[in-house]
Amino acid sequence: MNDFMTQVFWGNTGKDWLWALGTLVVCFIAAKIFKRILVQYLKKWAAKTETQLDDFLLDIVQHWVLPLLYIGSVYLAAKTLTLTTKVERVIQVAILFVTTYYMLRIISALVRQMLNAFIKRQENGETKEKQAKGLMIIINVVIWAIGILFLFDNLGYNITTLITGLGIGGIAIALAAQAVLGDLFSYFVIFFDRPFEIGDFIVVESNAGVIEYIGVKTTRIRTLSGEQLVCSNTYLTNSRVHNYKRMEERRIVFKIGVIYQTSAEQLKKIPGIVKGIVEATPGLRFDRGNFCNFGDFSLDFEFVYYVLDPDYTVYMNKQESIYLDMVMAFEKEKIEFAYPTQTVFVERTAQPADSEDADENKRI
Repeated sequence: MNDFMTQVFWGNTGKDWLWALGTLVVCFIAAKIFKRILVQYLKKWAAKTETQLDDFLLDIVQHWVLPLLYIGSVYLAAKTLTLTTKVERVIQVAILFVTTYYMLRIISALVRQMLNAFIKRQENGETKEKQAKGLMIIINVVIWAIGILFLFDNLGYNITTLITGLGIGGIAIALAAQAVLGDLFSYFVIFFDRPFEIGDFIVVESNAGVIEYIGVKTTRIRTLSGEQLVCSNTYLTNSRVHNYKRMEERRIVFKIGVIYQTSAEQLKKIPGIVKGIVEATPGLRFDRGNFCNFGDFSLDFEFVYYVLDPDYTVYMNKQESIYLDMVMAFEKEKIEFAYPTQTVFVERTAQPADSEDADENKRI
């Protein structure tokens, strides 16, 4: 036994190897105890609360923090041994790579959790959470880029030259990809300013449809005819977008014309008739009705009312009901709707007597 303790294996005595093994075992046991106590506490906390923060912390501890404890245990055990410079460098680099990986995953998870918590507190949080996937990709790229720079710095490389080179290269890339970067910044405008969101019905110039997807470069719209319209984000932010999803109530203006033969008493009744029909229809608010114009072939009236529900189908059903009731009411009052007509007045003039005699003589 004494011989084993004093015997040298790869530069360390048997006693040193046993000490390193004991350190590793003790650290592993401590990590197991820490896991059991902390995880049980977090599970009890999660059962008492309705928030997802405790569930998130439990997931972080189980998947990312505990592996870091095991990695630290291996590093402490290795430090008790006398290793060659080359082997010690390999272990340090490996530990540094693995630790950086886990730390970046933890930071990325924390940022994603904070972003999702911020979005869920807003209106239509689930829809906006889908929209934020593109933003999360960009954030992850930034986090990992910074993490890799720190990794190279800890490995002893001069990152100043690297950053300078990246800056010059970034300027060249920016000049070559202005359209892509423009769409990227437009994506940030859409995400933070929220002129429209997934599920909104919008009209852009002659295009109309429902927003299906908002990406880093393009936005996809399902048009009324069924096809998918793909637009660049820059095009949408530079255009005048009519967002009908944000409509709280719909203002309707319509005109009718009656024939010129309509009597004055009948004309006076028309605004009241239409007002009564609109007010009797649930979900509508009457605004005004006026005799507004002497047309080419009709006496014109203009009416304005509001549909309290922004849904287009509701509006069409209400409008159909109003028009049918107007036709029946006008038939009852014997009021006729006008349609394009022209009246030609022919004036007959008498011919001179001598002219008639001359014509008579010709016939003889």
